[in-house]
Amino acid sequence: MSSEDRFTASPGYAFGLLQRALDTAVHSADPQVRARARDKVARWEQVIAGLASGHLTVGSRTPVADTPTWVTLEVAHGGFATGRYLAESPLRDDEMERLRSLPAGAPGSTDRERLNLWYLGDEGQTVLLHALRTEQYRIGVPEESALLVVAWLLDQGQGVQALDLVAELRPLMHRLRFTPRLTANAAPSGAAVRLESVGTVAAAIRRTRVPAQLAAMRETVQVWHPLYDRLVALWCDTVNGDLPSLADVAGKADARVVGGWPCQMWPADWAERRGAWLADVEAAAREHRDTTAHRHAKGNFARLHQALERCPVDSRALSGREVGWIRRALANTITRHGAPGSETRAALRSTQAAIVAHPTYATLAQVLAGRLDRYAPDGGLPAIDPIAGDVADGEAPDVPAGSPIPHHLIAKTMRALEAPISDLVTRGVITSGEVLARVLPQITSQLLAANLADPALAAVYAHTYAAFRRRRSLLLLNLQHQVQFDELPWTGVLTPLRIDRDQATRAARQTLRQVTLLAFTAFPHAILPNPLVREIGALTTQAGLRIPLVEEVAADIFMGTFTTKWRDAAEIASRALAGTLYARYYDLPEAAFWSQQRPGATLVRRWGKQTAADFAALCTERAKEAQTAGGGNWVAGNGTVLEQSQILTTHNLTTLIEALDLGEQARQLAPDLAERILDWVVRRQARPCPDHHAALQVIKNTAYAWRQAMFFLSLCDEQTQRAAVTRLQEHVTRAGIRDRFAPAVDGLAHVVVGGRFTSHGTVDGHDARRFLGWTVGPHWCMPSQAERPAAPEGTV
Repeated sequence: MSSEDRFTASPGYAFGLLQRALDTAVHSADPQVRARARDKVARWEQVIAGLASGHLTVGSRTPVADTPTWVTLEVAHGGFATGRYLAESPLRDDEMERLRSLPAGAPGSTDRERLNLWYLGDEGQTVLLHALRTEQYRIGVPEESALLVVAWLLDQGQGVQALDLVAELRPLMHRLRFTPRLTANAAPSGAAVRLESVGTVAAAIRRTRVPAQLAAMRETVQVWHPLYDRLVALWCDTVNGDLPSLADVAGKADARVVGGWPCQMWPADWAERRGAWLADVEAAAREHRDTTAHRHAKGNFARLHQALERCPVDSRALSGREVGWIRRALANTITRHGAPGSETRAALRSTQAAIVAHPTYATLAQVLAGRLDRYAPDGGLPAIDPIAGDVADGEAPDVPAGSPIPHHLIAKTMRALEAPISDLVTRGVITSGEVLARVLPQITSQLLAANLADPALAAVYAHTYAAFRRRRSLLLLNLQHQVQFDELPWTGVLTPLRIDRDQATRAARQTLRQVTLLAFTAFPHAILPNPLVREIGALTTQAGLRIPLVEEVAADIFMGTFTTKWRDAAEIASRALAGTLYARYYDLPEAAFWSQQRPGATLVRRWGKQTAADFAALCTERAKEAQTAGGGNWVAGNGTVLEQSQILTTHNLTTLIEALDLGEQARQLAPDLAERILDWVVRRQARPCPDHHAALQVIKNTAYAWRQAMFFLSLCDEQTQRAAVTRLQEHVTRAGIRDRFAPAVDGLAHVVVGGRFTSHGTVDGHDARRFLGWTVGPHWCMPSQAERPAAPEGTV
């Protein structure tokens, strides 16, 4: 294959997810899940239709035909663009009102274009400038700030730049919204961050529903039990003599009925009460549908109900057999629960009523959502205490005063809490590197905007950056990179206006150090996820640093080559880790290896990019250790190569610690981090896996975590390393996984005391093994209960 051959994505992945969404939309018992699945079906149908028509080119930076790179696209799972523009949305109510105020014959072929062009006029510019200076606007997608920038440029006398920008936006003005949502309050900003807005959290809490089983129980007790007791009383009033009961209550179906017979006497008001009851039960059946127990054909309720419908005022409409069934039904319920009006039946109903009288989580959720409504919906919560107290007297008509708000609902509101990132990690709001990457742009945006002198323009820049970071990444092939922030025409035009400020650079560097240490210490078992790597990359640029940060590459789209930053990161790792446990465990090449490569064999251009051929060749050669089976799954083969790339570079650990001068802090933290990671590995390995694929995921994830532990152990002295191995051996034994995980533990113990692995990752004469996550062929660490012969081999 030529080095310039271009790869494309197969539509098979899209078909598979469409089928999965269809199955969920049809078969899920949860109506909300079905609704979400229908939305997914619509998106995947758009993807497949676009692929079939040629309108979509998956794997390209411009996947939608005739669409600039800067347009924000709707992106489905896996990076597939659907073809829809997110800034192409219906007019909001305020926009409709504005449109109605425009003079007849206003220019524009669509309502959207007429509005965009109006904002380019004098009156529209005045509105935008006021919003810009007061920061009374919200930006949902990056396009919504474009005309704010135009207004600023014109106000500053930079007409040429403004006209050039308008010329670039003009072809899409008939479709896209280029203006923000105007508001009465200034947009929030500052050092505190939040995971979600108050409005989003309140809406999620309002969607809390009573579980079907609980709703059925409450309806039974509050609606159908009172109706049933009235029904039983109606028939009891027709009994002459003692009420029927069971002579044998030992649970036998043929228990003998004793006592009087129904349909022997008819009180004067019986017919009137009968009619009222039938009307009430009909109304209840229309309004209450959570339970169907009262409709069971052989149940006492149904038998007595059917008999009542056939018996207007006397028993002539009923056969002797039917009267016998009425007698039996009365005997059943009277024996079990007592006669109507009796203390036994009253006590039972009182107990049942008390149980269901407690407010449901759904009811308390509405109370909590009402408290959240006191805050700006697009802002955050300054504190949790004001909304977490017990229900006050008169606060909710159906909720007793003093009822506590459940802890799990309070936990949901924490997603709107505004606090420093480290506080949110401590509180358990930020639970992973992916979540950290979601909130970090709220800080990064302020730092990047600090290089703009005009505060109003800096605010626009910051809000646009935050919106840009919410864009979902595209699936890209052929070494293409995601759209960069400065590629947006209205931010790119501001680049010459940005000046390097020492204060902003120092702030970015300090934030970068804090975020890096936080990621290492909060989630030490996990590699830095790609969104977080990108955000750290933005901070490094603002901090004036050049760090070769590398991303995790998906095995099913790996192109077989690497750009030069992987080589640069590997060279740093070889130099910094020479002679350490990590270098010995993974047999890192000496630092001199990278400088001794022939220039012609080192850097090769492919798809217009400089690639590191020697790095790719080394990864491929080292991957043979894990390719024990012939042929095998090609995705797993790619995975073995990619894992070697992560090993050689330490996946950003060394580069960040070196560049940010974090060595001393890392050495102090290393013993604790290594112990926490190894504990996580053992616990995760000991957890049962539901299927073969899940077991493969566990092996991959624990091997990646193991590599992180090897790195941090390398920063410890030998005594600490030996103690860590001893604890690990004890933990593995207690967890009951020694039979299959001992090779990994023994391999580590062998290297700690100075041993090395063979080229096959083994130790001569021992079962010890180097622990890797990917294999072509069965993995030696696979749990026996998870073996599935029909499943593809190799970790994915």
